[in-house]
Amino acid sequence: NLSTVSEFVFVGLSDAAEVRLLLFVLFLLIYLATVAGNITLLVAISTDSHLHSPMYFLLGNLSLLDLLCPTITVPKMLGALLLEHKKISFSGCLFQHFSLIAVVGTEIFLLTVMAYDRYVAVCHPLRYLSIMSMKLCAQLAKGTWAAGLLNSLLHTSLVFTLSFCGPNKIQQYYCDIPPVLALSCSSTHSRELVILVVAGVLGSSAFVVTVVSYIYIILEILARSSPGIWHKVFSTCGSHLIVVCLFYGTTICTYVRPSFTYSPHQDRVVSMLYGMLTPLLNPIIYSLRNKEVKCALKRVISQV
Repeated sequence: NLSTVSEFVFVGLSDAAEVRLLLFVLFLLIYLATVAGNITLLVAISTDSHLHSPMYFLLGNLSLLDLLCPTITVPKMLGALLLEHKKISFSGCLFQHFSLIAVVGTEIFLLTVMAYDRYVAVCHPLRYLSIMSMKLCAQLAKGTWAAGLLNSLLHTSLVFTLSFCGPNKIQQYYCDIPPVLALSCSSTHSRELVILVVAGVLGSSAFVVTVVSYIYIILEILARSSPGIWHKVFSTCGSHLIVVCLFYGTTICTYVRPSFTYSPHQDRVVSMLYGMLTPLLNPIIYSLRNKEVKCALKRVISQV
């Protein structure tokens, strides 16, 4: 007498009308600021010839991902807050899950490529353009998107081929791996293990490459010991390092851990950090710490 779940219901958002309205305004402003910041950065990079270089090509891909990440989840959340429409179909949940994991995975791989780009720029400045050619950057960018999509396809197939026949209330404001797994009426231990191993191997590998790149950068700085070198390198790499710390810290807390440590309230806060706050801060961090980007943004604004 088990019936298949055809839709899910998001819970956890406040039931008080006053609080819902306040949260709606707050999240709407954050989302609009995120969209405006990343679109402005994309326009500056695409239209300003001074930014047509490998570093800014990769930064443009990052801005596109930061534009997609909240767009996948926030509009549905805003609808739930304003209209109390908290339901999502099974296929809609699957698509949202696939899209979000693809974007998150792609961003992890892209940040790794950006770390390698900074390594080449600092340790091999004379050969930078020959090593990091636009052709290679385009291939690396395509590789990150392909890897993110394949990773998401694996995770989504593992989660949504389970049986869902009982509870359908997701303790989150979007379809994420831990709360959806918690609703399955079949055994999830083997699939959780596969998800944990794949996420751990891919995430740790990307993290190791990033750390090794910055170790070589630090060793190169110490070997040169020329005046002002620390300030110059930090102005070049500092923005990326801040973004890496923000993104890795929040995603690792969310995905690279067993499901028995899942806490709905804690996970909602952490997911908002990487799903809403990080995409908002990334264009601000890069524009405030980069003179070329600030000049390009001024030119774009003056043209508008």
